[in-house]
Amino acid sequence: MNKDKTDSKIAIIGDFLGGGGAEKAHATLSVFFEKNGISVHNVTIFDDVSYEYAGELLNLGKMKNKTIFDKLKKVYVLRKYLRKHKFNYIIDFRFRVNGINELLIAYFAYNTSVIYTIHSGNIEWYIPKNKFTAKLMYKGSQIVTVSKAIEKRINGFFRIPVQTIHNPLDLQEIQYKSNLFVPKENNYIIAVGRMNDRVKQFDKLIEAYSNSVLPERNIKLLILGEGKYLDELRLLVKQKKLTDTVVFKGRQKNPYPYQKNALFSVLSSKNEGFGNVIVESLATGTPVVSFDCFAGPNEIITHRYNGLLVEDQNVLKLAEALSEMFQNQELYQHCKLNAVASVQKFNVEIIGKQWLDYLKYT
Repeated sequence: MNKDKTDSKIAIIGDFLGGGGAEKAHATLSVFFEKNGISVHNVTIFDDVSYEYAGELLNLGKMKNKTIFDKLKKVYVLRKYLRKHKFNYIIDFRFRVNGINELLIAYFAYNTSVIYTIHSGNIEWYIPKNKFTAKLMYKGSQIVTVSKAIEKRINGFFRIPVQTIHNPLDLQEIQYKSNLFVPKENNYIIAVGRMNDRVKQFDKLIEAYSNSVLPERNIKLLILGEGKYLDELRLLVKQKKLTDTVVFKGRQKNPYPYQKNALFSVLSSKNEGFGNVIVESLATGTPVVSFDCFAGPNEIITHRYNGLLVEDQNVLKLAEALSEMFQNQELYQHCKLNAVASVQKFNVEIIGKQWLDYLKYT
């Protein structure tokens, strides 16, 4: 049954509103819903809000979080908030790693239709290994994944609906912001990501880069991001005598000019969920070289059309691909020419419409 959007309220609950692809998708979706007459309330578990969002904000990260009682109080505040506002839907963007905690939220806090999203190939971050706990958690709910590969892996695990809706990106905003300044660096390739875990595998990228023709041709590697493994990566660069050609730029509020002015981007992840950074790079007209990892890159990159897909986790092949993308100018120009058009299907207006259809707001 169709619903009147102007009377509808959605709560989008995430860990943060800053720093990563899932959080960016949360923020972008909030803006789209508000523009389409749906009242949005954003809830964050932790106090990291840097992306532009629309609607109300309940920042539970402002509360104490040291003891079990502090955590229980957060759940109680969330419960009161959800009951006060009587939402039509709850869309859950959070990591869900603690089965007991998730059962408490599912049965004590949540009080309406819940759509759980899965944003990473690390499915255990969202679904407990204990099947009994997982089925209790997700009973009566729906799951939206951000890639077909994740949908395929979890389909059949649950007797509940599973559907893929790719992450929405505001491509016009990306293109606008990519022109706001020109980086001082030139003749470089680029990688972007957080360093708080080892998923992005910048160590493997540095290894592949060192074995490619790029350092001897004075093509730099720029890495944008920060996290606890940064010092370890700096030491690796020093050991490989690459301090003149590998540049750590830290976390950038606007990474798009760096992506636009790069020769090409590289993704060396152990796994992804979708791969926002791939779409962002292509949207600025910059091809991508990526491991064909689980999950997402091969749903964005068409091999030798807008980038190169490399045998998963093969560092030698990655080094060869970096060299080829640099040396084969016919291939490079072909991929660059196709880059922008290849990602139009991920624009927020198209993905947002898929969400409206899914929620039956049509």
